[in-house]
Amino acid sequence: MAKTILLKKRDNSLEGTIKLSGSKSISNRALIIRALCIDDFPIEGLATANDTELLQQLIQSKEEIRDAGPAGTTFRFMTAYLAMQPGKQVLTGTDRMKQRPVRVLVDALKTLGADIEYLEKEGYPPLSIGEAPLSKTNELEIDAGTSSQYLSALLMIAPMLPNGLSLKLKGELVSRPYLLMTLKLMEYFGVKHQWEGNIIRVASQSYQARPFKVEADWSAASYYYIMAAFSDQPNLHLGGLFEDSLQGDAVIVEMMKSFGVRSTFEDDGVHLSRNGHLSSSNFSWNFLECPDIAQSLAVICGGTGVQGSFSGLQTLKIKETDRIIALHQELKKLGVDFTINPVINEQGEEEYEVNGKANWKGTPCLETYEDHRMAMAFAPMAMLNPIIIEDPMVVVKSYPAFWEDLEKLDFEVIPQD
Repeated sequence: MAKTILLKKRDNSLEGTIKLSGSKSISNRALIIRALCIDDFPIEGLATANDTELLQQLIQSKEEIRDAGPAGTTFRFMTAYLAMQPGKQVLTGTDRMKQRPVRVLVDALKTLGADIEYLEKEGYPPLSIGEAPLSKTNELEIDAGTSSQYLSALLMIAPMLPNGLSLKLKGELVSRPYLLMTLKLMEYFGVKHQWEGNIIRVASQSYQARPFKVEADWSAASYYYIMAAFSDQPNLHLGGLFEDSLQGDAVIVEMMKSFGVRSTFEDDGVHLSRNGHLSSSNFSWNFLECPDIAQSLAVICGGTGVQGSFSGLQTLKIKETDRIIALHQELKKLGVDFTINPVINEQGEEEYEVNGKANWKGTPCLETYEDHRMAMAFAPMAMLNPIIIEDPMVVVKSYPAFWEDLEKLDFEVIPQD
């Protein structure tokens, strides 16, 4: 595909069926658990995301140097996994990956006894990971306010440690649903845990092989909820989603009630329709437990003219890009203000605001910052007026068929020279 695409849609109609790919978060956890399991087992519906395919390749690789590219989850999960493997490997990534901190996880693994060295900048990839028994201690204290991926990486290897693991969480826990997802998947594969107060204990035990089916990705579904919010009469079926979901991003069903979007669960997914107009001119939410859909809701607020008050965005600065800055800069091109400097609300939290209704002249070119979610969250704005998206193939990180699926819904996706 070209370096940029022109996105157009002749009206705001939204009708059809989209079969969503499996959840990348669930797929990646299932792959690590399978790699740690004595017996193999089938996984149905694995994500088609590049990150997931890359994780499969890295697990199976016999190479000394393993490149996780731009995949943050893959890098973090592989760091813990390789710390338990024989031999010595180098784990590296893109230039952006080399700017994403990994010290919290590395320090924790080294406390357990891991042999890990930084090869370039202290606290950042790439890493040299050697063979070690990880038996120095079975107790860790870790800052829970950075990334739940660190905690998940440690918990998934916990049953394989000689003495199990007692993990004490310090401070406010971010992205709790992702941690619960990890623990529920571990339970599915026979690993028990105890969570009392701020301590999670996992005894030394074995994973039990069982066939597993991956549900579709609620993060990906959020982009279609944006379209539904912009449509007068959406009639859209999203296949593969579960009402009883492991994913924290399923909370978008509740969020979208404020924008008049109804979610009706059926045997094979969810149907989107409207049950009225906006219920309020203001939308307020704490995204601490669902940060990956913050961009989607910011775009919905900007496109509908609803004032948004967003808190719990602490982790957005250490994602594929600084998503706070990226949202500010790209929404501004569409006539919407996203405050880059937060205010402190009554609960003592940083709060960002979305103000204004999208309105622009010409055809703005929106940057994606090597961030798949920037591309997909802003794409529905084409329902209002044509836009240009830079680096459209960044979507392969999590949703390679995104542009093809948009064409099924009568979007025009036109490559530019």
